[in-house]
Amino acid sequence: MAKRVELVKEGKPEKQGTAAFLTSEEMHKLAKLVLMSRYVVEGNLAGAHRSPLRGASSEFSDHKAYGIGDDPKHIDWRVLARTDKYYVKRFQDETNLRVYLSIDRSESMDYGSGDITKYDYACHLAAALGYIVVKARDSVGLFVHADKIDARMDARNSFNHLNNMLKRLQSFKPGSTTEIAESLHQIATSIRRRGQVVILSDLLGDEEAIIHALAHFRKHHHDVIVLHILDPMELDLSFKKPCQFEDLETKDRLTADPRALKDAYNKVFGEFLDQYRKACAGMNIDYRIVRTDQPPEDFIRAYLKERQRLSK
Repeated sequence: MAKRVELVKEGKPEKQGTAAFLTSEEMHKLAKLVLMSRYVVEGNLAGAHRSPLRGASSEFSDHKAYGIGDDPKHIDWRVLARTDKYYVKRFQDETNLRVYLSIDRSESMDYGSGDITKYDYACHLAAALGYIVVKARDSVGLFVHADKIDARMDARNSFNHLNNMLKRLQSFKPGSTTEIAESLHQIATSIRRRGQVVILSDLLGDEEAIIHALAHFRKHHHDVIVLHILDPMELDLSFKKPCQFEDLETKDRLTADPRALKDAYNKVFGEFLDQYRKACAGMNIDYRIVRTDQPPEDFIRAYLKERQRLSK
């Protein structure tokens, strides 16, 4: 049976929002990390990411002749005084990154062979990434889904928004069938402006359909990160005794000796991972396997430092 992370301690009220997932020590360690985008983004705050749009900001770009549709407030009056011609200023917008966290809450995410389920681990990762994003003055949004989108929060830049977002996330538990591909298509369609999408899922489902859904994000020029969250027992099948395995979604059961199945299982599961790894590489999607027995902060720190090097 899967074990859950207990957020309620005897005699103490349940922690809510950010406090439920991150300690002050963890936030201190995460504060200096930055989630970089590998592509041009769109936004409206002063951040560290170059925008393809020209708009009002502190970095002057050039002039253009004033024309129909231009805002008169952008007229350069000094140029008018010198040339007797109307020109408007254009600026290169240094803008914030919009990061959307997509969290799979299908029933299979309820599995955990140790002290934490895949879903709880995904929520912890999402909280840490959200904190890093907001700390860097970027914007973070949320999608929670399984066979449909269960919750959506638009990307905003404030710690109050992050806290409310994590409270909303905290209200969900795994408990639905898997239709990840359809949900991802819905999410891709609903994000109107170019940004970064971080997908946290065990990716159990129709692999070809899920890969097609990932391509939908890249078609819209989003920077996509896939964090493939897996329990170590799923990766290694290191059970020592005969077990009864239960499908968390269909409730079908199978009694088997995992030691006899290990070689065949490793071959099939390896092919499953390779399919995602190769497909993501072909679409310039950043794909990482994340083991739930690895401390989330250790994974994030190592991953973001590597990503920062690759983004230079």
